[in-house]
Amino acid sequence: MFALALIASSMSVRAADVESGQSKSQPCAGCHGADGNATITGTPSLAGHPAYYTHWQLLMFRNEKRRDPQMTPMATNLSDDDMADLAAYYAAQPSRPRQGRPTMDAATRETGERLTATHHCTSCHGPGLMGQQAVPRLVGQDQAYLLKRLRGYKTETTSDLEGQMTMAAQPLTMDDIEMLAKYIASLPSE
Repeated sequence: MFALALIASSMSVRAADVESGQSKSQPCAGCHGADGNATITGTPSLAGHPAYYTHWQLLMFRNEKRRDPQMTPMATNLSDDDMADLAAYYAAQPSRPRQGRPTMDAATRETGERLTATHHCTSCHGPGLMGQQAVPRLVGQDQAYLLKRLRGYKTETTSDLEGQMTMAAQPLTMDDIEMLAKYIASLPSE
């Protein structure tokens, strides 16, 4: 896996410092929340993400493998140590439920569960979609962010270094994407 080798080769030898990550997170707080629990629609929460995943994403933004008008410039001057500290800090923060989480009736929930099982979402994102290693936590994200990312993978306009999510999204219909985003956004983050 190229992505894992890329991260491993760029990660600092020193251990990440959660306290240092907290002080370095101040510029991030305006969008992602003081503790990584975002409240802005369409902005991802970082709290509870696996450190490896967050570090990888910051590295991709810094190296312009993933582009965003706000994040790319923010990541440009981050050192490997900065990224490791930020990733450790956000991984240590508890994820809180998003305000305005969608509610679902039983039939809609069942459809969401079926889609998640059919498309093997837990194979990579882990039990309960809590994330693991270089794979993000999905619970605790808002519906608009999930829609944006899934639609981007489907249309191949969202960065996906190894193409796994792009491949996974291809069999999804736009209705499936709407349903999955709503279902995942409705899940409690604990």
